[in-house]
Amino acid sequence: MGRPAPSTTGSVTLTHGFRVAASPQYLNDQSAPDAGKYVFGYRIRITNESERAARLLWRRWRIVDADGHERVVEGEGVVGVQPEIPPGESYSYTSYCPLSTAWGTMEGVYTMARLDEPDERFEIEIGRFFLIAPDRDE
Repeated sequence: MGRPAPSTTGSVTLTHGFRVAASPQYLNDQSAPDAGKYVFGYRIRITNESERAARLLWRRWRIVDADGHERVVEGEGVVGVQPEIPPGESYSYTSYCPLSTAWGTMEGVYTMARLDEPDERFEIEIGRFFLIAPDRDE
């Protein structure tokens, strides 16, 4: 199975007034291709373009490697916090994803709650982005 064309590897998605931008990067110093270990970092920036504040409660990622193996990762918040994002503000964080193949994809959703009505829950999308290790002969 060939690698996807790396014309763009990140994504930007707008859902319910929240813009989610994902920027992945191959972490060469933490990877060991000969041992089937490829580590990718990614930066997420969530911008609240709506008129109401919200808190990020939960995340659910769908990760698929080049062999088609899928895993779902979910949990509370992101990087140990449940950030509040007021209108016009952004929240950014970085994390990482190990793969056993030289490329794969990530996509998912964040479950949010309005601060003025905490029982009002909604999901915002994290658009699919590509994790692509550089060719080893480059």
